[in-house]
Amino acid sequence: MTLAPCTLRRAATRAGLLMLLAAGLGCATEPAPADAELEEDYTTNTALARTVTFQGVVFVSNYASASQILEAVQHQTQSAFGAFRESNIAVNSRELGDVDPKTFVKTPVTVIDPAKPGMVTNGFKVSYKYTDTALVPKSMAKRSSMSLGLLHGNYDTQTTKILKDCTSNDKHAQEFASSVWYVFNPALSSCKSAMTAEQKKIDADRAKLKIPGQIPTSEFTRLYVPMTAKFTGNKTNKGLSYPEYDKLWSGGVKKGRLVISTVNGMLADWEAGGPKPETINDEGYTEWFIQMREVFKARPKFMLTKTDPKEDLTTYQVGAVKVTGAKFSDLIRWELDKTGWPKGITTTQQRTDLRKAVAAKLFKHWITFELPVQVKIGSAPAKTTVIEYVNYFGAEGSSEPHKKAIKSSDVFMYNGHSYIGYGPLDPGNFSSYDFPPSYQILFMDSCVSFNYYEKDYFPLKTGGTANLELITNGLETWTTGSGSAFGRFIAALIDGKQKSYTDLLKAAEVPWAYDWGGDALRVVDGEIDNKYSPNVKPITVSP
Repeated sequence: MTLAPCTLRRAATRAGLLMLLAAGLGCATEPAPADAELEEDYTTNTALARTVTFQGVVFVSNYASASQILEAVQHQTQSAFGAFRESNIAVNSRELGDVDPKTFVKTPVTVIDPAKPGMVTNGFKVSYKYTDTALVPKSMAKRSSMSLGLLHGNYDTQTTKILKDCTSNDKHAQEFASSVWYVFNPALSSCKSAMTAEQKKIDADRAKLKIPGQIPTSEFTRLYVPMTAKFTGNKTNKGLSYPEYDKLWSGGVKKGRLVISTVNGMLADWEAGGPKPETINDEGYTEWFIQMREVFKARPKFMLTKTDPKEDLTTYQVGAVKVTGAKFSDLIRWELDKTGWPKGITTTQQRTDLRKAVAAKLFKHWITFELPVQVKIGSAPAKTTVIEYVNYFGAEGSSEPHKKAIKSSDVFMYNGHSYIGYGPLDPGNFSSYDFPPSYQILFMDSCVSFNYYEKDYFPLKTGGTANLELITNGLETWTTGSGSAFGRFIAALIDGKQKSYTDLLKAAEVPWAYDWGGDALRVVDGEIDNKYSPNVKPITVSP
């Protein structure tokens, strides 16, 4: 069983720290008020919403500008991303960059090297408080605090030590060496030992100083900073909420049609340094077929209507053997079951070649299936609505397929890499032009999409939450089982029973994954202001 790889597209470190950085202790974490509330509610089956706060400290030179101080603080809070992620906690603001400068407190300091007391450096100690929205597993329902840590200063130059002290230092961790903050894990015993040893050195040096306001060089240049995170508040939505089914079934981007598009990415971790696999060997390709099988199992009357670019999916040439009359159900069976082979396809090599021939006609193509149904909304007469189920496999770093699908779909679903948020779905790649004015649901089943995408998409959509719902994951998602989960979600959405978001999320769970951590803290946001209720406006969908 595998997790969806979070391939590193580019380092998200901040360059140009023009000041000396370090961090100090002695900043007691201030308890948040017991009645602290979150800005937003979330619909979720496995997570709880919390307000998270922690305090940190950086040291800067006395020449540091306000922007340099902010950059120094953001560089440190970025390391909390890994500290939380490794503890199965998701935080909302992108790489914890939403730091409030109003919390900054500057105190002059004099830096002394006890071994060289004549060498003096002047600077500022800058303490700050960080506050954000977090998702925690329900197993943490009674947890109010957690001892973690932060990285300090220009820690990018000490990657080797951090990997050894405070990561698993396995292949996965080493692949993130240029973004070591992503895999920083202060909860490891080796990291706790390193932090303790560093603190003992600082305490010993500090004891040699007698003048108030002096700090030792070892404190100014420390690498690790112990940190206590506190969790308060809980406004997780416990009631039922529903998609705006009346808007979906009445036609949004296309009159008389409900358009559901899935963009499926290459899931093998080749972009992290390994060789690029053939399409049929990529796990994402298999999961895509599983997704389609789940949908067709629930709605067997879907018919293939179009491919773009145009392809004949009924005919294939395998050596001297010409395969004709193939149905899409045959393609699924050949790929998933390895059975039902056409006449003349008898050897293992021929079967592999046939699968490759199929993949060549499907890779980076838009494959459209359609199903007409009769939809009766409230007291209005029944009308024919065509469910348009559009599929694309082979998404990589380009935003083009995602933009095309989002612009032309009522429901957009992505299963693939996050590229640490800097890939094709980076909100910075989009503008309001890339979204239709109609109501939409976007489901990003990629690593830590709650942090990368949840907060920044709403401002891009006309009407904000009134016209958009986002389904995102707090943690890494499972590759194995993702296709089945997507297929079941789509099947539940169009089964005519107008299921609640709670039931839709349940349909998208991977049951066996609970032995390995559950469904990655999946949440829905934007649904709280939805007006649809099946009790007020019943909808009947019939074949």
